[in-house]
Amino acid sequence: MGDRIHPSAIVEKGAELGPDVEIGPYAFVGKDVRVGARTSVGPHAVLSGHTTIGEDNRIFHHASVGAEPQDFKFHGEESELIVGDRNQIREFATLHLGTESGGMVTRVGSDNMLMNYTHVAHDCTVGDRNVLANGVQLGGHVTLQDWIVVGALTGVHQFVRIGESAMIGAGSMVSMDVVPFCNATGDRATLRGLNVVGFKRRGIASEAAAAVKRAYKALFQSGLKAAEAVAQIRAEHDPCAEVDRMLRFVEASERGICR
Repeated sequence: MGDRIHPSAIVEKGAELGPDVEIGPYAFVGKDVRVGARTSVGPHAVLSGHTTIGEDNRIFHHASVGAEPQDFKFHGEESELIVGDRNQIREFATLHLGTESGGMVTRVGSDNMLMNYTHVAHDCTVGDRNVLANGVQLGGHVTLQDWIVVGALTGVHQFVRIGESAMIGAGSMVSMDVVPFCNATGDRATLRGLNVVGFKRRGIASEAAAAVKRAYKALFQSGLKAAEAVAQIRAEHDPCAEVDRMLRFVEASERGICR
């Protein structure tokens, strides 16, 4: 493996590197870091803390992966960062460890694109196939489901959840939960309709897309309270997996939903 680790890189004793891992010039890999097969680590990148990186990831130069959280409640506990497979973690992105108050782990799934200067704070959970554009900032304990696009320079408040296939417009400040399949934009972000482009990208069937549209109208255009709208949708509409996930997301909201 020596020819894949640049002579100027520092890989501490105890670090575990899978087959065909590449470590670039002046990169640092800490003693409690595990890196999966065929992952590449760019120049000056820093991998630290109790961090597990999956396979086939590309970590670009100057990224910081596994640093201590920016939280006064953190006192050196052995929390973790767990990253899945086939992610692109671009230049100057920062991903932090979890804290005791958040379950001790920050998680990033697979097939995500985290563009330049994105920040994934302590105890966040990021699912699969998400795109976080340049400068997106996730506060602590944020949850992103799957297939989400977050526009550049967007801030997401602590504990906010963003549902699957949502799209967040650039420059938004998101302080409330964003329901799956919706498009939200602004400061503070409000819903602007459904993410129709996301339906097409995922190949969601037209029948399911139509059912989601009916559910959206009942939730946000009927004048009903959220609980009343959920009950009406369940009573009047045929079962649909996408709508069911949408309704369960609304029912689980603790911050309230973006409208």
